[in-house]
Amino acid sequence: MLTVYLDFKSPATYLAMKPTLALVDRLGLQTSWKPFRTVERDVPKLGKEETVGESHRRVRTASQRALAIKYAKHQGIDLKFPEKLGASDLALGALAAIEGDPVPFIQSAIDAYWQLHADLDDRQVVQTLIENTGTQLSADLSACRELLEAAQEAAEEAGIVGAPAYVIAEQLFVGREHLPWIEEIASTL
Repeated sequence: MLTVYLDFKSPATYLAMKPTLALVDRLGLQTSWKPFRTVERDVPKLGKEETVGESHRRVRTASQRALAIKYAKHQGIDLKFPEKLGASDLALGALAAIEGDPVPFIQSAIDAYWQLHADLDDRQVVQTLIENTGTQLSADLSACRELLEAAQEAAEEAGIVGAPAYVIAEQLFVGREHLPWIEEIASTL
């Protein structure tokens, strides 16, 4: 069993989905998809008198974005960050309530955020994603925020600190760069 923690608004999750799904398909892995809310940051504006810490945060965030864009091009993805970073809480809560295969919903939510810059915390947007993918929820959409809070707490207690994160054979990996190692472990199970 492979457990994958993800956040639709995370650029690392966006870049990890194609290779993760390929790995799951290639090895026929039973997979559990779980929500994990990440904190994404806008690139801070250059200040007239910025501190060393502010300068560091601005340069690091800009560098992380440039690197994500570079990796996206390698995958044939035209990655464009939204002007204002949105939230994904309601869609993540819906993920926690999905009955059956969540992959169509996951792919649609990721595409909605990254291609359309949709607000995944908006009830109508999430309801449309649910309807368009034929997704069934075990709870009403109004209860999904509470489901996310419970899932977030459980993930943090399990040691999850970012997305994507993977758990296989009781080993935790954070980041898509570990997919070759995950594949090696999965191949021996």
